[in-house]
Amino acid sequence: MTAIKHALQRDIFTPNDERLLSIVNVCKAGKKKRNCFLCATVTTERPVQVNVVKVKKSDKGDFYKRQTAWALRDLAVVDAKDAVKENPEFDLHFDKVYKWVASSTAEKNTFISCIWKLNQRYLRKKIDFINVSSQLLEESVPSGENQSVAGGDEEAVDEYQELNAREEQDIEIMMEGCEYAISNAEAFAEKLSRELQVLDGANIQSIMASEKQVNILMKLLDEALKEVDQIEMKLSSYEEMLQSVKEQMDQISESNHLIHLSNTNNVKLLSEIEFLVNHMDLAKGHIKALQEGDLTSSRGIEACTNAADALLQCMNVALRPGHDMLHAVKEQQQRFSDLREQFARRLASHLNSVFVQQGHDQSSTLAQHSVELTLPNHHPFHRDLLRYAKLMEWLKNTDYGKYEGLTKNYMDYLSRLYEREIKDFFEVAKIKMTGTTKEGKKFGLHGSSGKLTGSTSSLNKLSVQSSGSRRSQSSSLLDMGNMSASDLDVADRTKFDKIFEQVLSELEPLCLAEQDFISKFFKLQQHQSIPGTTNEAEEMDGGSLSRSYTSGGPQTVSSEKDMIRQMMTKIFRCIEPELNNLIALGDKIDSFNSLYMLVKMSHHVWTAQNVDPASFLSTTLGNVLVTVKRNFDKCISNQMKQMDEVKISKKSKVGILPFVAEFEEFAGLAESIFKNAERRGDLDKAYIKLIRAVFVSVEKVANESQKTPRDVVMMENFHHIFATLSRLKISCLESEKKEAKQKYTDHLQSYVIYSLGQPLEKLNHFFEGVEARVAQGIREEEVSYQLAFNKQELRKVIKEYPGKEVKKGLDNLYKKVDKHLCEEENLLQVVWHSMQDEFIRQYKHFEGLIARCYPGSGITMEFTIQDILDYCSSIAQSH
Repeated sequence: MTAIKHALQRDIFTPNDERLLSIVNVCKAGKKKRNCFLCATVTTERPVQVNVVKVKKSDKGDFYKRQTAWALRDLAVVDAKDAVKENPEFDLHFDKVYKWVASSTAEKNTFISCIWKLNQRYLRKKIDFINVSSQLLEESVPSGENQSVAGGDEEAVDEYQELNAREEQDIEIMMEGCEYAISNAEAFAEKLSRELQVLDGANIQSIMASEKQVNILMKLLDEALKEVDQIEMKLSSYEEMLQSVKEQMDQISESNHLIHLSNTNNVKLLSEIEFLVNHMDLAKGHIKALQEGDLTSSRGIEACTNAADALLQCMNVALRPGHDMLHAVKEQQQRFSDLREQFARRLASHLNSVFVQQGHDQSSTLAQHSVELTLPNHHPFHRDLLRYAKLMEWLKNTDYGKYEGLTKNYMDYLSRLYEREIKDFFEVAKIKMTGTTKEGKKFGLHGSSGKLTGSTSSLNKLSVQSSGSRRSQSSSLLDMGNMSASDLDVADRTKFDKIFEQVLSELEPLCLAEQDFISKFFKLQQHQSIPGTTNEAEEMDGGSLSRSYTSGGPQTVSSEKDMIRQMMTKIFRCIEPELNNLIALGDKIDSFNSLYMLVKMSHHVWTAQNVDPASFLSTTLGNVLVTVKRNFDKCISNQMKQMDEVKISKKSKVGILPFVAEFEEFAGLAESIFKNAERRGDLDKAYIKLIRAVFVSVEKVANESQKTPRDVVMMENFHHIFATLSRLKISCLESEKKEAKQKYTDHLQSYVIYSLGQPLEKLNHFFEGVEARVAQGIREEEVSYQLAFNKQELRKVIKEYPGKEVKKGLDNLYKKVDKHLCEEENLLQVVWHSMQDEFIRQYKHFEGLIARCYPGSGITMEFTIQDILDYCSSIAQSH
């Protein structure tokens, strides 16, 4: 271990100016045994630093290398594991716990003892030594005079000094002069002793020779001391003189300090005064503009705006600590407050008068719009008011109460103005829809003092009219002109569609322009909101605006959007009820108008939602669209109800049922209206409901029909439905079209078989008996041997049906079919051709039975297939 210690000192620690004091051979606990050395070292330079160094053997050779070093001051705990029993394990607590196993307990104890001594000597800090034998620590405790013993090892190490290069060189020269010293150390030591004695004698003689010189030196020292005393006396006098000078200099220094302090205070005071003057001084021109500025001219408005901004900057200046306690500052702030209050009052009064004047000016222009379906243009008014937009923003930031009051007054004045304009506008629309004022009375309109007003109570009681009442209205209107009922319906519906579109086209830009103006004038932000906003618009009362906002506080974007919507709802509160009244009137005029309104309203809602789904226009049109959709659904329900209530005449043939014709009319109209429409899905759902109801009602009427056979009713009406669906090509009704064709085909076949029946009745009975015998097991060729079915009986039956008799029966059948079928559907030839084919099929069946059951008999019918064709053709031509 000593050799290793010297090797580590030489190779590792000496180059780093460190001394190795203790070493222990260890390995990590619980792991693969890889030995290393823990070394306790101190630096040779001051201040001394104590380290614990981990040294391990290199993997590439036999030399050692320094791996890790910890400062002893970072050591917190030394745990020896067991103070009684010998245990080579111990822990060192640095930044973390390091567990070690020493090669022997003695090495562990020696190393821990060295750590204790180094702590006591250099660190004097509290390192906890736990599970360490008290005897081991007592040996190293310093006490009184023996303190040097505690650090004996370290002191001994401190006394040792290595030879420097010159000393080594001198020893080598001496050794070379005494070569025998190596072989005879006693002779060498004796020689050195003799030389030392010679040197001592020479030194004594030298001292004795220099005694005279020492005496001379002593005299010189005495004289020097006298001179020093004299100099001290002079220095004392100088010091007394300088003391008074020092006091004067101190007074001058203190005076200079006070002057400097005064100058500093003056500079700071000047800076504060300049700050207040620069930031809290309002120009006289601005004060005059605020007090007397012209609020009617553009130049005056600009001057007032600049003055208001300057006043706001002066009022919002960030005062430094203590400024608000100055009397002048308080007076200036009070002056600013008075100016602000005075100008805010003057501005609010002026704008209120502008609002009132706008109402009077706009009312004078209503007369020229009363006969045209147009709304007055508010752009000039908006343009004039937008000059005050910056002043409104100033008022919003400085006096929110007056800003809120102006907002409320604007809503009050403009709501009354817009209410007059919009009501007059809708009255013109109603007159144009219904025609003359005389006709307008029929639909719930009446005149008063030359001005038409809508009868709201009568319109609110309107119910969607059935198609029967719609036709009766068309019939009554038909008396007024020479056009047909269908032409009148088309013309009225086209006129209604144009008027309704014009109404929406006039309202939309009016609302958008007003909303844009409100946003700019009242400085309210309007941004695209999140889709999904409810369509329920709540009418705002006078106090709801103030409840939505905190006075003077900053508003969020969402709250400002809510404010815009509430203002629009207050100003245009009459739009939604007027639209609903107009919709009710249009629905009363013609229930099919709901189709036009649904398409137009859907398109305008879609357009408005693309701009802003949460805007007033989008919300209002969305609410009205719900009403239109209800009317459309009610129109469909009423048509279905009419189908259930339809009654047919018992004395006349049925023909094409009214609701089938009405479905054709509805589908044709709907396809023309809903082409490329956004609400196509609503129409498809209505189609499905209507067609199913038509199918059920046709079957119901067919079952109740007494005059016309059931198959004829089913055949004619389903043929008409199939033709309608084929012509219109409605994609959602493809399956119903196939079903209608199948029902038509089935009932055509059924009617042909039923009507044709057994034209050769006795012959039919005869061959039915033949088939019955064959079914009982008699062979076909043996049937002729049966008494009731022999050849003579067959010839007798055939003779009863000559060609003339057959032609007569077919002629009666044609007349019967012609009586059953209606002229509108033109199915007589189709049915007659089917009957001809069925009769030929029966003829061929009879001939087949004769050939199989009576072979070689030569018996044939008295007419041929060609005769049948000739009979059917001549009958059809004769009728």
